[in-house]
Amino acid sequence: MSEMNEGNEEAVSRFVERFAAELTEAGMQRMAARVFAALLASDSASMTSAELADQLRISPAAVSGAVRYLNQVGMVSRERDPGSRRDRYVLHNEVWYETITRRDQILVRWEKVLRDGSEILGPSTAAGRRTAETAEFFEFLQDEMLSMLDRWRAHKSAKAKAEAEAEQAGVAGG
Repeated sequence: MSEMNEGNEEAVSRFVERFAAELTEAGMQRMAARVFAALLASDSASMTSAELADQLRISPAAVSGAVRYLNQVGMVSRERDPGSRRDRYVLHNEVWYETITRRDQILVRWEKVLRDGSEILGPSTAAGRRTAETAEFFEFLQDEMLSMLDRWRAHKSAKAKAEAEAEQAGVAGG
């Protein structure tokens, strides 16, 4: 746990395990959740397989399987350490944004299948109406998510601008 404040190692480990448990409860694979949480808690948002295995007290094979899954779902990428043969596993900068965006693509596909299903089941049947309403819900979610992501980008931009201005004022005033 070389990146962590020595006195904080235990607290950080508890956080990693707690967040990993929440991700697992939500359906993520357990080892993938632990590796993701460890990367998230890392200052550099990147670690080698050996660092992950050491921090999480798991085998390199467990790290490899977890990273393979996280890479497949687009949450981490593999990079080469400059001048080394070691791989580093890196969280994507906008991991939550990218994850939500991919979910939106899934919702589009589900909505289409549900609309087709509603027609097949018959729009006047209870099953057809229920399926059509589910499709409408997914359409609503898509619209809301796009709007929410736009607001998030604006919020993040405004916050960065305010922090830069505060830092500039501090430099000018100091």
